[in-house]
Amino acid sequence: MEKVEKTTILITGGAGFIGSNLSEYFLGLGHKVICLDNFSTGHHHNLKDFINNLDFKLIEGDIRNIEDCILAVQGVDFVLHQAALGSVPRSINDPITTNDVNVSGFLNMLSASRDAKVKRFVYAASSSTYGDSQGLPKVEDIIGKPLSPYAITKYVNELYADIFSKTYGLETIGLRYFNVFGRKQDPNGAYAAVIPKFVMQLMNYESPIINGDGNYSRDFTYIDNVIQMNELAITSQNLEAVNTVYNTAFGDRNTLNDLVGYLKKYLAEFDSKIADVPIIYGANRVGDIPHSLASIDKAKALLGYDPKYSLQEGLKEAVSWYWNNLK
Repeated sequence: MEKVEKTTILITGGAGFIGSNLSEYFLGLGHKVICLDNFSTGHHHNLKDFINNLDFKLIEGDIRNIEDCILAVQGVDFVLHQAALGSVPRSINDPITTNDVNVSGFLNMLSASRDAKVKRFVYAASSSTYGDSQGLPKVEDIIGKPLSPYAITKYVNELYADIFSKTYGLETIGLRYFNVFGRKQDPNGAYAAVIPKFVMQLMNYESPIINGDGNYSRDFTYIDNVIQMNELAITSQNLEAVNTVYNTAFGDRNTLNDLVGYLKKYLAEFDSKIADVPIIYGANRVGDIPHSLASIDKAKALLGYDPKYSLQEGLKEAVSWYWNNLK
């Protein structure tokens, strides 16, 4: 892949888990990176390794404020829009705020990017868009009805992006993330993702609680695969590859029981007592789908996507990072 020379990239939500990894990666390639974040779910400590980089600029602002969006896109070549309120349960508990951030904030960013003549707008879409669709693997053009307010907001993002492409000529690419995990993912809080939450519990000899019998399955996707997709999305010169959406995943699925087994195995290499921590099973969670598996054929064909990290390979990296940084 050819390196794009010294472009300026705006990463919204750049202090969050995915955004901060993207920021660090593109700074490492010599690009200028602007981060827009209100720190509602992002963290200053995610920026510590590059906060003093002269090519990095932090704007503390909110995508719900159109003036912040207009300021952030000035002189920007590409936008990687990661800012959102994630979590299905959070959206069920507070659908209004989820909609304000994920829909109104998204529209603000689209409008500001259009007016600033940004070259391409790449955004975090979601596998939740597949809703009650039963088919596996999930193929981009076959979706069901959304099962949560969060899923509705992410589908609306795709609809707005499509309209802005067709009406205003703004190049857009949506990346439907499937259960992303890896370094810098927050293990704390009521809406923490399952992998960092389980890692922290196991390191403290606490029993993880699996929702259901543990046989629900997911296409767990390591952060470096996601970085690759974002890079391909902004560098692709294939005109057929823009103004569409892509599954961003590894293309394999593992059950929650598999996941916990791997976590215990890899953590036990640091502390053998973790292997004996028992697992607790609870009720299924409202809004959860039983199984998720992505077809990545479209991304391979149009973008040249070639994910390097399976669940096990990613977990080994992630577990080592958590042990060395959070223990």
